[in-house]
Amino acid sequence: MAGSAERSVTDPDADLVLLVGQGDRSACEMLVGRHLNRVTAVAYRVLGNSADAEDVAQEVFLKVWQHAVGWRPGQALFSTWLHTVTINLCRDRLRKRRESSLDDAGDVADERHDAEKTLQSSRVSHVVDKALANLPERQRMALTLCHYQGLTNIEAAEIMEVSVEAVESLLSRARRSLRVQLQDQIADLRGEP
Repeated sequence: MAGSAERSVTDPDADLVLLVGQGDRSACEMLVGRHLNRVTAVAYRVLGNSADAEDVAQEVFLKVWQHAVGWRPGQALFSTWLHTVTINLCRDRLRKRRESSLDDAGDVADERHDAEKTLQSSRVSHVVDKALANLPERQRMALTLCHYQGLTNIEAAEIMEVSVEAVESLLSRARRSLRVQLQDQIADLRGEP
């Protein structure tokens, strides 16, 4: 990672990670506050289950607490490492699912007030989440990292441990597959006749 050490980007989390490595609980709480929603969102998009996503998020931050002492600033951005850990834990869960072939069910209740908009939004979200879940694992991960988390292709490639070209290919195939899966349902989702 010699090239990574020469990055011109400063890591906004570096000081906090070093403090966590020294056992500073408040610094750990600050890191959790900064990153919990993103970690949970990535895990949810990859796993499709909020309970599993929350479990993964807990595991991720436990690893932060345990491994911060070995953190070396400049090798990689903390957020990149955090996404890598998240993706790896999600892969482990997906592998265990395939091995046990148990399906987890459950949707999070939406507590917003406008029932009609809520219902429409819920339908759209359900259809998109179902289509996303039907994508191959690597396509789903690439789309989650780049589209939902707003990471660059370079960052996603580093996290997924593939080339940038591979990420671009995965994204292209994922978008094409989603377009095909959703094509018949788009008019219905928009409420068009």
